[in-house]
Amino acid sequence: MMEEHSASMEDERQSNFFDICRQCNPNLNCCRNANPPISSKRKKIIEAYLKKQKTLIESPFTKLAYVFPKANEEGYCIFHDKRTKKCVIHLVKPETCAAGPVTFDINVRGQKIEWHLKKKQICALAGMMYMDKEVLRKHLEAAKKEILRLVRELDSVALRAILRIEEPKTFKIDEDDLDETILIKLRD
Repeated sequence: MMEEHSASMEDERQSNFFDICRQCNPNLNCCRNANPPISSKRKKIIEAYLKKQKTLIESPFTKLAYVFPKANEEGYCIFHDKRTKKCVIHLVKPETCAAGPVTFDINVRGQKIEWHLKKKQICALAGMMYMDKEVLRKHLEAAKKEILRLVRELDSVALRAILRIEEPKTFKIDEDDLDETILIKLRD
Protein backbone atom coordinates (compact mmCIF):
# COMPACT_ATOMS: atom_id res chain seq x y z
CA MET A 1 0.00 0.00 0.00
CA MET A 2 2.84 2.39 0.85
CA GLU A 3 4.57 1.72 -2.50
CA GLU A 4 1.30 2.41 -4.34
CA HIS A 5 0.87 5.72 -2.49
CA SER A 6 4.49 6.64 -3.18
CA ALA A 7 4.10 5.82 -6.90
CA SER A 8 0.95 7.95 -7.15
CA MET A 9 2.74 10.85 -5.45
CA GLU A 10 5.62 10.49 -7.95
CA ASP A 11 3.14 10.43 -10.86
CA GLU A 12 1.51 13.59 -9.52
CA ARG A 13 4.91 15.29 -9.13
CA GLN A 14 5.86 14.35 -12.71
CA SER A 15 2.51 15.63 -13.96
CA ASN A 16 3.12 18.93 -12.19
CA PHE A 17 6.59 19.12 -13.75
CA PHE A 18 5.14 18.52 -17.23
CA ASP A 19 2.53 21.24 -16.70
CA ILE A 20 5.23 23.76 -15.80
CA CYS A 21 7.60 22.69 -18.59
CA ARG A 22 4.87 22.86 -21.26
CA GLN A 23 4.48 26.57 -20.50
CA CYS A 24 8.18 27.26 -20.97
CA ASN A 25 9.36 30.07 -23.23
CA PRO A 26 10.53 28.30 -26.42
CA ASN A 27 13.71 30.40 -26.44
CA LEU A 28 14.66 29.16 -22.97
CA ASN A 29 13.54 25.58 -23.44
CA CYS A 30 16.04 23.07 -22.06
CA CYS A 31 15.31 20.81 -25.04
CA ARG A 32 16.83 23.37 -27.39
CA ASN A 33 20.55 23.88 -28.07
CA ALA A 34 21.42 21.72 -25.07
CA ASN A 35 23.44 18.66 -26.24
CA PRO A 36 22.90 16.59 -23.08
CA PRO A 37 25.65 13.99 -22.62
CA ILE A 38 24.70 10.33 -22.76
CA SER A 39 26.65 7.45 -21.29
CA SER A 40 27.21 4.41 -23.49
CA LYS A 41 24.87 2.40 -21.25
CA ARG A 42 22.11 5.00 -21.57
CA LYS A 43 22.61 5.14 -25.34
CA LYS A 44 21.93 1.39 -25.54
CA ILE A 45 18.89 1.76 -23.29
CA ILE A 46 17.52 4.55 -25.50
CA GLU A 47 18.11 2.53 -28.67
CA ALA A 48 16.31 -0.49 -27.16
CA TYR A 49 13.45 1.73 -25.99
CA LEU A 50 13.03 3.28 -29.45
CA LYS A 51 12.98 -0.19 -31.00
CA LYS A 52 10.45 -1.48 -28.46
CA GLN A 53 8.22 1.57 -29.02
CA LYS A 54 8.62 1.16 -32.79
CA THR A 55 9.82 4.76 -33.00
CA LEU A 56 12.00 5.16 -36.04
CA ILE A 57 14.60 7.89 -35.70
CA GLU A 58 17.50 7.33 -38.05
CA SER A 59 20.93 7.89 -36.44
CA PRO A 60 19.62 9.83 -33.44
CA PHE A 61 23.02 10.53 -31.85
CA THR A 62 26.00 12.78 -32.52
CA LYS A 63 29.48 12.30 -31.11
CA LEU A 64 32.04 15.04 -30.78
CA ALA A 65 33.93 14.94 -27.49
CA TYR A 66 30.93 13.07 -26.06
CA VAL A 67 27.71 11.48 -27.32
CA PHE A 68 24.48 13.50 -27.34
CA PRO A 69 21.13 13.49 -29.20
CA LYS A 70 21.06 15.11 -32.61
CA ALA A 71 19.14 18.34 -32.99
CA ASN A 72 16.47 19.14 -35.57
CA GLU A 73 16.65 22.13 -37.92
CA GLU A 74 15.28 24.44 -35.17
CA GLY A 75 17.89 23.31 -32.65
CA TYR A 76 15.52 21.13 -30.62
CA CYS A 77 16.58 17.70 -29.41
CA ILE A 78 15.55 15.03 -31.90
CA PHE A 79 13.53 13.43 -29.07
CA HIS A 80 11.48 16.58 -28.36
CA ASP A 81 7.89 16.26 -29.59
CA LYS A 82 6.95 19.70 -30.90
CA ARG A 83 3.22 18.98 -30.62
CA THR A 84 3.11 17.68 -27.03
CA LYS A 85 6.25 19.49 -25.82
CA LYS A 86 7.28 16.22 -24.19
CA CYS A 87 10.25 13.95 -24.61
CA VAL A 88 9.43 10.85 -26.67
CA ILE A 89 11.97 8.93 -24.59
CA HIS A 90 10.97 10.47 -21.24
CA LEU A 91 11.22 7.17 -19.35
CA VAL A 92 14.84 6.64 -20.45
CA LYS A 93 15.99 10.17 -21.31
CA PRO A 94 19.63 11.31 -20.89
CA GLU A 95 20.89 11.46 -17.34
CA THR A 96 21.25 15.25 -17.22
CA CYS A 97 17.74 15.66 -18.65
CA ALA A 98 16.34 13.48 -15.88
CA ALA A 99 18.33 15.55 -13.36
CA GLY A 100 17.23 18.94 -14.72
CA PRO A 101 16.99 21.67 -13.58
CA VAL A 102 19.76 20.43 -11.30
CA THR A 103 23.20 20.52 -12.86
CA PHE A 104 26.73 19.96 -11.60
CA ASP A 105 30.34 21.07 -11.60
CA ILE A 106 33.43 19.38 -10.26
CA ASN A 107 35.93 21.13 -8.03
CA VAL A 108 39.02 18.93 -8.45
CA ARG A 109 41.15 20.94 -6.04
CA GLY A 110 38.46 20.76 -3.34
CA GLN A 111 37.62 17.17 -4.31
CA LYS A 112 33.91 17.97 -4.44
CA ILE A 113 31.07 17.58 -6.86
CA GLU A 114 28.97 20.72 -6.64
CA TRP A 115 25.23 20.69 -7.26
CA HIS A 116 23.64 23.72 -8.87
CA LEU A 117 20.04 24.74 -9.59
CA LYS A 118 19.10 26.82 -12.61
CA LYS A 119 17.70 30.26 -11.80
CA LYS A 120 13.96 30.70 -12.12
CA GLN A 121 14.49 33.34 -14.83
CA ILE A 122 15.56 30.55 -17.18
CA CYS A 123 13.58 27.66 -15.69
CA ALA A 124 10.12 27.96 -14.15
CA LEU A 125 10.44 24.41 -12.82
CA ALA A 126 13.56 25.41 -10.87
CA GLY A 127 11.62 28.32 -9.37
CA MET A 128 8.80 26.01 -8.30
CA MET A 129 11.28 23.55 -6.79
CA TYR A 130 13.11 26.27 -4.90
CA MET A 131 9.83 27.39 -3.32
CA ASP A 132 8.98 23.84 -2.19
CA LYS A 133 11.97 22.54 -0.25
CA GLU A 134 10.58 18.99 0.01
CA VAL A 135 10.13 18.74 -3.77
CA LEU A 136 13.64 20.11 -4.25
CA ARG A 137 15.08 17.66 -1.70
CA LYS A 138 13.47 14.64 -3.40
CA HIS A 139 14.44 15.79 -6.87
CA LEU A 140 18.02 16.59 -5.84
CA GLU A 141 18.38 13.08 -4.40
CA ALA A 142 17.26 11.54 -7.72
CA ALA A 143 19.31 14.03 -9.76
CA LYS A 144 22.48 13.17 -7.86
CA LYS A 145 22.05 9.47 -8.67
CA GLU A 146 21.55 10.18 -12.39
CA ILE A 147 24.49 12.56 -12.67
CA LEU A 148 26.86 10.44 -10.60
CA ARG A 149 26.04 7.43 -12.80
CA LEU A 150 26.86 9.52 -15.88
CA VAL A 151 30.08 10.97 -14.43
CA ARG A 152 31.31 7.52 -13.43
CA GLU A 153 30.63 6.06 -16.89
CA LEU A 154 32.08 8.84 -19.06
CA ASP A 155 35.69 8.71 -20.14
CA SER A 156 38.04 11.53 -19.17
CA VAL A 157 37.83 13.31 -22.56
CA ALA A 158 34.02 13.42 -22.44
CA LEU A 159 33.92 14.49 -18.80
CA ARG A 160 36.43 17.31 -19.35
CA ALA A 161 34.44 18.54 -22.37
CA ILE A 162 31.23 18.64 -20.34
CA LEU A 163 32.91 20.49 -17.48
CA ARG A 164 33.99 23.23 -19.93
CA ILE A 165 30.34 24.05 -20.69
CA GLU A 166 29.44 27.28 -18.93
CA GLU A 167 26.17 27.46 -17.02
CA PRO A 168 26.22 30.95 -15.54
CA LYS A 169 22.50 31.14 -14.70
CA THR A 170 22.70 28.65 -11.85
CA PHE A 171 23.51 28.78 -8.17
CA LYS A 172 25.10 26.23 -5.87
CA ILE A 173 22.70 24.32 -3.62
CA ASP A 174 24.85 21.49 -2.27
CA GLU A 175 28.16 19.65 -2.58
CA ASP A 176 29.44 16.16 -1.91
CA ASP A 177 32.85 14.54 -1.64
CA LEU A 178 34.05 13.21 -4.96
CA ASP A 179 35.12 9.60 -5.13
CA GLU A 180 38.71 8.84 -6.06
CA THR A 181 37.90 7.12 -9.37
CA ILE A 182 36.45 10.34 -10.76
CA LEU A 183 39.37 12.40 -9.47
CA ILE A 184 41.83 10.02 -11.14
CA LYS A 185 39.92 10.33 -14.40
CA LEU A 186 40.25 14.12 -14.28
CA ARG A 187 43.94 14.11 -13.32
CA ASP A 188 45.00 11.99 -16.32
